[in-house]
Amino acid sequence: MPRARTQSVPQTPDAQTPRIDDILPAAALPGGDVELTGANLGPSGFLPPEVLIGGEAVHVLLSRPARLIFRVPDPAATGLVEVRTQTGATHSAPLRVARELISGLHPVTSPAVSRSGMIYATISGQRGKSTPVSVVRISPADGRGTPFVKDILNATGLTFNPEGDLFVTSRAEGIVYRVDAAGEFTVYAEGMGIATGAAFDAEGNLYVGDRSGTIFKINPQQQIFVHATLEPSAAAYHLAVNAAGTLYVTGPTLGSNDAIYEIDPHGDSREWYRGLGRPQGLAVAQDGSIYVAACLRGHRGIVRVTAKGEAQLALSGANLVGLAFSPLGTAVLATQQAVYDVDLGVEGQNLF
Repeated sequence: MPRARTQSVPQTPDAQTPRIDDILPAAALPGGDVELTGANLGPSGFLPPEVLIGGEAVHVLLSRPARLIFRVPDPAATGLVEVRTQTGATHSAPLRVARELISGLHPVTSPAVSRSGMIYATISGQRGKSTPVSVVRISPADGRGTPFVKDILNATGLTFNPEGDLFVTSRAEGIVYRVDAAGEFTVYAEGMGIATGAAFDAEGNLYVGDRSGTIFKINPQQQIFVHATLEPSAAAYHLAVNAAGTLYVTGPTLGSNDAIYEIDPHGDSREWYRGLGRPQGLAVAQDGSIYVAACLRGHRGIVRVTAKGEAQLALSGANLVGLAFSPLGTAVLATQQAVYDVDLGVEGQNLF
C-alpha cells in the first residue's frame, strides 16, 4: 500500500523522544524522496537527526519537529527506517525499495509481463534510428536480459493478447507487429500514424494510440476502426484496459495539469482525473484503482488514483515511464534506462 503506519510509541519520561507516525510514500526507487511525519524529528541541540534504512545512514533533505524528508540512496534495499536524535530513537517504519533488474535499456512506456512472469522491455532508440535489439526479455528471478526481438524500428508499445502473443508498436513506421515465441514478427496492422501505446481488452480487441490524436480499435478479424479522438500528445499515448472494457489513456503535454482519459466500449470519452504532471504508462489494479507514472503536486513517482478520484503518491522516484503488475505479485517499473521490481502489496487486474 502507498502508506505505512507505525505503532504509537509508549509514553516515556523524556517527552523529546522522536516518533514516526507516518511514512509517505512507503515505497521508493533508489534516489527517491520519502517524507516522515511525527514528533521531535528536527535537530536536537545543534545536531541534525540521523536517519537509517536497515541500519545504513541516509541523506536528510529537510528536518522539522513534525516533518522530515530523506533521500533513498543508491544502492539501497527494502528495510526498516529509524530516526535517531540525542534524545532517543523512533520505532521503525518499513520502507520498500525497488530492486533494479537490468539497465542499459530505453523503455518509453510500460513494460509487458507474460503469464509466467517474464518481463519484456524495449530499447527504443531515437526516432528513425534503428537499434541492434528492439525488445529484451528479462528474468524476474535474477534480472538477466536476453535479446528477444531485432529489427523493429523504434519499438514503443508492448502488450499481450488473450492467447499470450506479444504485440509491439513502431512509432516510426505506424505498424503493429505480432511476435511469436521465438521472437519472429509479422505485420498485424498498418497505418497507425505515430503508434505509441497499445492494450488488449478481454474480447481480443487491440487499442493503439496515435499520439497525433487518434485511438484506433482493431477487432480480432483485424478490421480497423477509429475508436476515439483526443488532444494530441507531445510525446506518446499510454493505454490500459479494465475488466469492463473501459480504456484509460494518458497523453502527456508540456503542462503540469494533465488528465487521465476514460473511453467506454462505445468510444465515448471523458476526463477521468485531472491534476497530473506528464502522466505516462499506467496499469489497472484489482480494486479498480489506476497506477500511473506521473508527477503529483510536485512529487514524481507512481501515483495511485482511486475510483473516487483520490490521488496519492504510491512510490517515489524520478524518470519513470510506466509500470505493469506481474502475476508473481510485484509491480514492474520502467525508467528511461532501466527496469525494476517492487512489492507494493497491490494485485493487478487480470483480464485473461
